[in-house]
Amino acid sequence: MKCAERSPVVERMDEDLRATAERLTRLLELDRPPLQVSYLEEPPTGVPEHPGGVPSVCTFFAFGTERPFYAPLARHTDCEVGAFVLGVPPEGELGSRLMSTVGRMQAEGYLAAGEEARIPRNPTPPKFVAYGPLGTLPMPPTDVLLFARPAAAMLAAEAASGGADARPVPMNGRPMCAIVPILRQGSPVALSLGCVGSRIYTDLGPERMVVGIRGDHLGRFVAKLEQVVRANEAIGRADRERKAASSHPYRAPRRRGRTPRRRAS
Repeated sequence: MKCAERSPVVERMDEDLRATAERLTRLLELDRPPLQVSYLEEPPTGVPEHPGGVPSVCTFFAFGTERPFYAPLARHTDCEVGAFVLGVPPEGELGSRLMSTVGRMQAEGYLAAGEEARIPRNPTPPKFVAYGPLGTLPMPPTDVLLFARPAAAMLAAEAASGGADARPVPMNGRPMCAIVPILRQGSPVALSLGCVGSRIYTDLGPERMVVGIRGDHLGRFVAKLEQVVRANEAIGRADRERKAASSHPYRAPRRRGRTPRRRAS
């Protein structure tokens, strides 16, 4: 696909967003680029379309940390839970698949009866969604997602919950993709512990969680985050010195290889 020539305004936006991505990566020591998610009414010019065939909506999140692309709403419906979260009505074949999946989750004790009705979701779905590393798409982000370690998520929560304009930072678990409608419902920053599916589909691993930032709050968040990181570095130095001077500091024992559990015979 031949890319359309970008206007100076778009070029400047890209430059600013790339600089923001670099700041976030440095401040939070991210090992994956910040992910831009943009809801669109029309397919974007100059951005390749994903061929689809992914097992989950959060798979788009993972691919989006590597390269920019967009996907029409229909490409998201292979994942019945993710499509429901996006706001697709649970009707017809999609509704049947969703009820089957929910039924299996309830039978396994993964969901309680009626819990699916409390899952955050968009009131109306976007027609297209663009994904890519922050600063690689020719439009502003609707939201930005960070795949962060707990220590980085701690800093992000402190940046969001401190100051005169502080708001509570919501935290959700299953499904991980519900962090996007939580942001759409007004939360500037949200955290997700992830879910078993997202850890499998995105190779999230056991050591990461997700930080979500609403696109229109990104600049204020990063400015506050820089203050929080500096403050934590200063307090951390003082705490390390205090620990070193203590006569009875706690030091975790070195862990050797785990002893495998014996199965009951």
